[in-house]
Parts: sequence; structure tokens; C-alpha cells
Amino acid sequence: MARMNQSPQLHRVSDMLTSYFWSGDTIRSRRVSDTVLTGTLDVPVPPVRLLADWEREISSNLVLEPGDVEVMPLARARARWPDYTRCVQAVSNWTGALGLPEVLASSDVALMACRGARYHHDGEQYGSAAFCNLFLSEDRGLDLHFPSLGLRIPLTRGTAVIFDTGQPHGVIQRGSSGFNAADFAPDQDYVQIFLTWELPIEDAHVGHALNVAFDIAPSTSSQLDAEQVRLNGEQVIVCPETGRWRPVD
Repeated sequence: MARMNQSPQLHRVSDMLTSYFWSGDTIRSRRVSDTVLTGTLDVPVPPVRLLADWEREISSNLVLEPGDVEVMPLARARARWPDYTRCVQAVSNWTGALGLPEVLASSDVALMACRGARYHHDGEQYGSAAFCNLFLSEDRGLDLHFPSLGLRIPLTRGTAVIFDTGQPHGVIQRGSSGFNAADFAPDQDYVQIFLTWELPIEDAHVGHALNVAFDIAPSTSSQLDAEQVRLNGEQVIVCPETGRWRPVD
């Protein structure tokens, strides 16, 4: 059952950040949302057998380097995870309470692992989606950081978050101001495991919950043939260490 101990948080930035994303066979424009929804859900500790399997997968197959975010085998995990359905139901209850009925059931889900995360945005591949993440690991002293919004979310088991894929984000040490690979010593367990859903940004409930404004730059949209994010009309990328926007070279 969800503990709604954090209400939706709204953050405003003055610059115009625009996502250009595929909608069917055409590129559509929208404002990148500066709304982040977060809460803490009551989810059980993963069983020891599953934790051991995740550790083997990470050490033997993924070999996660600091800053890496990689896909984990979900089907195999579910076979060792009797409480998987309970975790999904907790997220479904939470999203339903936020005004997103049934959206989770129709969205793609993946199991992910990260050893921290370099700052990045996902608008060049997932511009048509918002991410809904449920973190499953214990508190490792890491924060999910949205540098443009000045927002840091401590990652603990049950942390849930919904955010725009075009919004820069990273996973960093709680006491740091940016991403530094040296903060993630190999002899320390800084791995976070999480479930992630791709929520369709054009779904009326998702767009409303994140306060997304659509079709804000139709003339530019008609000239593009690839998803991208632009800041005040200029295509940009994210500095992986600071999270600041910079022009595409």
C-alpha cells in the first residue's frame, strides 16, 4: 500500500525547453515538463535468492562501470520474485491516485540497474514518453538529481518517481554537487535496481499530470526528421558531469 508522504512537486524554469518527438509518422513538439511526481511506496524486500541472482548478473554479465545504466533480465527475475505483482500493484495504486488510471497496465516495463548515472536526458529516444520508476534497493546514499530543477530525491526502497524523459537527470552521491566516477569505488555497493515504465506522453492523463503543453513549435517540427531536445530553439545535449545543457557540437 502506498504511503503518500510526498505530494506532487512543481518546479519552474524560465528557459523554453522543447521536445520534438515522433507521433505516428510525424514529428510533434511539446514543452519539456518541469513537473516531477514522487512518493514512497510500501514494497517488500526482494528475496535473498533474487538479490543473489542480481548480484551475479551484474558482476558476470553487465560489469557495471560508474555511471552505467543497463537492462536486467526481467522474465528471469519474475520467476524468483513472488512479490513482483505486489510491487506492480503498489505503483498502479499510486499512479491511479495521481489521476493516471490504467496507464501502467498498458505501458512497457523493464528492469534496470545503475551504478550511479551520468547526467543525461532521454528525449532523443523516448521523447514520446514519461518515465515511471520504482526503486527496489536499500538506501546507498544516492540521490536522483534533476539539476535544472534544483531537485534531489533520496533513493530508498520504495521510492517512486514520474518525470519527463527530456528533463536532465542523474544519480549521484548525496553529498556531491555533480557526477564523479571516482565517487563510486568498486569495493562499495552503489548499485540501484529499479523497475521502469514508459508512460505515453500523449495520453491525456499523463499530459495533464505533468502539465505538458503540446504543439508549441509546429513550424520547426515540420522540418525535423529525428527526435531531439532544443533549448530556446537550439539543439542541446547534457554535460554528463554537471548536468548543464550545452550546444550540440
